[in-house]
Amino acid sequence: MKKILLVNASRYFIAEGKSLLDRKDFQVFMASSVMQALQIHRQERVNLIVTDLHLPEMGGDVLCSRVRQETDVRGVSIILICHDVPDDLDRAARSGANVCLKKPFAPKTLLDQVEKLLAICIRRGYRVLLRAKVKGAMEDGVFFCTSQNLSVSGILIETERELKQGDGLSCSFYLPGGSHIVADGEVARVVRQPEGKHHIGVSFIDLAPEYRREIEEFIADNIAAEEAAELHRGSVVTLPGALSAPR
Repeated sequence: MKKILLVNASRYFIAEGKSLLDRKDFQVFMASSVMQALQIHRQERVNLIVTDLHLPEMGGDVLCSRVRQETDVRGVSIILICHDVPDDLDRAARSGANVCLKKPFAPKTLLDQVEKLLAICIRRGYRVLLRAKVKGAMEDGVFFCTSQNLSVSGILIETERELKQGDGLSCSFYLPGGSHIVADGEVARVVRQPEGKHHIGVSFIDLAPEYRREIEEFIADNIAAEEAAELHRGSVVTLPGALSAPR
């Protein structure tokens, strides 16, 4: 489960990002101050912090600096939101945040960065976090889901969203390493799962050559990593009596 900490930043997710925060495999924490955010992060070891620069008592740049100074919790990704003015930009540049977003920005800009920083690979199944939009639908057609498998021909996703065969989708996701893939697709198969979830098979339509190459390289790298791990496991041998207590 991925953990996101919003520090005085929940308002940026009200529209398009609500489906991300409502996902059952994400846990979202809220904080209004630096000290509260530090306490939550120390306890929960969140994966991503989204914070305003301007906070009560101490700024978001102080939060970033404090986090980076603590060895046990410094590995978290941080998005810092500030105004497009020299003083704010200078503070942001010295903060240690991964990404600085300047107000005003489109919701999609924030969500792109969230997707990119949370993109992960689980080798078996080649899973990625994916944002999809039902083609022809209004804003509520946008939803987040997790892929169960990925190939150059299509993607298998798990979602609570009800879709039907033939529905068109616009898909957007980041491969681990930062490659951004954008593809149109069509629902080819729908399988109902327990607890109201659905496995949706999506066939890509006219996948761009550069995206095809990125996906092929991603899958090849993961297959090689699996084979190397399997070889390593096979090379570990327990000798007879090695675990016996000495006499």
